[in-house]
Amino acid sequence: MKKAATTLLAAALLLAPVPGCGPDGDVLVVYTPHGRDLLEHFGEGFEARHPGVQVHWLDMGSQEVLERLRSERANPQADVWWGAPDDMFIRAAEDGLLASFPPSWAEHLAEDHMDPESRWFATFLTPEVIAYNSAAVPRSEAPRDWNDVLDPRWRDQVLIREPLASGTMRAIFAAIIYRESEGTGDPTAGYDWLLRLDAQTKEYVLNPTLLYQKLARQEGLVTLWNMPDIETLKATTDFPIDYTIPEGGTPVVVDGIAVVHGAPSPELAQAFVEYVGSEEALQEAAEHFFRIPARTDLDPAGLPEWLREALPRIRPMEVERATLLEQTPVWMRHWDANIRRRGQAQGYE
Repeated sequence: MKKAATTLLAAALLLAPVPGCGPDGDVLVVYTPHGRDLLEHFGEGFEARHPGVQVHWLDMGSQEVLERLRSERANPQADVWWGAPDDMFIRAAEDGLLASFPPSWAEHLAEDHMDPESRWFATFLTPEVIAYNSAAVPRSEAPRDWNDVLDPRWRDQVLIREPLASGTMRAIFAAIIYRESEGTGDPTAGYDWLLRLDAQTKEYVLNPTLLYQKLARQEGLVTLWNMPDIETLKATTDFPIDYTIPEGGTPVVVDGIAVVHGAPSPELAQAFVEYVGSEEALQEAAEHFFRIPARTDLDPAGLPEWLREALPRIRPMEVERATLLEQTPVWMRHWDANIRRRGQAQGYE
């Protein structure tokens, strides 16, 4: 399928139900936040391996995917959900939204990187970082850790992707709340930290594309986002955007994939999951899209230089996953009701 046609079809899917078969052959529908370039690459790769199949994708925030799957429970429209923090897949599995399917590569994942009932599996590990406009901010002056973003010099210079729709931002906020609790899970100090961040924030941006554009135009100078997306921007655009890996530790999101329960094309969905987690596909994702494979059996010598160089600098932030799974929805509701656009009004400097 041509790229333009794929994009138009993806837009049309937002407005109408998707049949299991199209006029030119079988259709596979993928809900995902992974972005156009990666999706087109793997969509075309899958189509080449399965002549007659058309991959249609809807690119939306991971929280939006979860909500859409819930709304379509009685009449599923998607075959595959690819891309979201593992806590969202856990919730979807508990809600009965995901089918059980163990791909052949599951044996090469860490035990906590898959569902015990085979309803979702990790594909990538995604570190979160601090990004900045490198034309306006010298690397030596860029924030080096999370607390640096609260420095007064960044007042009204912080751009934040709309947190309620974004798995990346929810993961960052939840990890920081847990960190500020010093392991107790009490969110009080974390809420205070987010109020201070809110006081620094110029705008909550609707989607990642706008976030990148605004950062490149110096409508803000700093943001919090994920490392693979910023690496991809550096490699594929002339945007003056760079990043630092927080020195004190960073959330590392376990990014998953799953077959949707009641999928219109379950066999194609299973084949797509097999393909995405294959050694060849993961090496392509690392080489071309700066993704860190979750599989533990890949030869490091076969991974790109950027990844071999970055891995020693990534210090995963220690969090209690059970607490985050239970409390993140509560914390985000509190953020929306009591923190959003209230930092400066409450005198946070």
